[in-house]
Amino acid sequence: MDLGAGAVPNRAYDPSSPVSSRTTGSIVSYPAPLLSDNAMPPSVMASSPTSVAPFQGLKSTAGLRFSRRSTASGFRNVSNGGRIRCMQVWPVEGNKKFETLSYLPPLTTEGFLKQIEYLIRSNWVPCLEFSKIGFVYRENSTSPGYYDGRYWTMWKLPMFGCTDATQVLKELEEAKKAYPGSYIRIIGFDNVRQVQCVSFIAYKPPGAE
Repeated sequence: MDLGAGAVPNRAYDPSSPVSSRTTGSIVSYPAPLLSDNAMPPSVMASSPTSVAPFQGLKSTAGLRFSRRSTASGFRNVSNGGRIRCMQVWPVEGNKKFETLSYLPPLTTEGFLKQIEYLIRSNWVPCLEFSKIGFVYRENSTSPGYYDGRYWTMWKLPMFGCTDATQVLKELEEAKKAYPGSYIRIIGFDNVRQVQCVSFIAYKPPGAE
């Protein structure tokens, strides 16, 4: 059979025979590799089923480390044990707080004058504000960041040039007489930086929380 010039005849695959990559001309095709009579077909290993112990209930915690700690040890094994002894959960029901100094007992007249003197020494302008409600709330809008009651009504004008704390005390007494059912707070305003630097409640109406 004439295969033509340059043709390569089909032949059995011989692993020991090198195959030249320089073959040109007709396409060279090789049959599938021949298996010997002794060759074994590939086999798939079946995985053995994994045995899981049945659930027998929750184990006792008696063997755990934390349960063996004696009550006599107290907080010795806690890193912040000393601070835990000093901690107290603050009651929130019927115990609303107002800004600076609200966690302390009501200021005495002497304590109030000292706060105003500090405010004046800091070159802040004393201001008095009052509000019937005294708390922030939502009534006109539920938009994020919007609260009613953040801005109170100012009593007269800011006390620019005030150098005597008793002048502020006198204005506070007048505001209490004019609005006995309102909250009154003192603000220290920095007229250079245009910011409020301090604020505290100076008067609460009778029966206020």
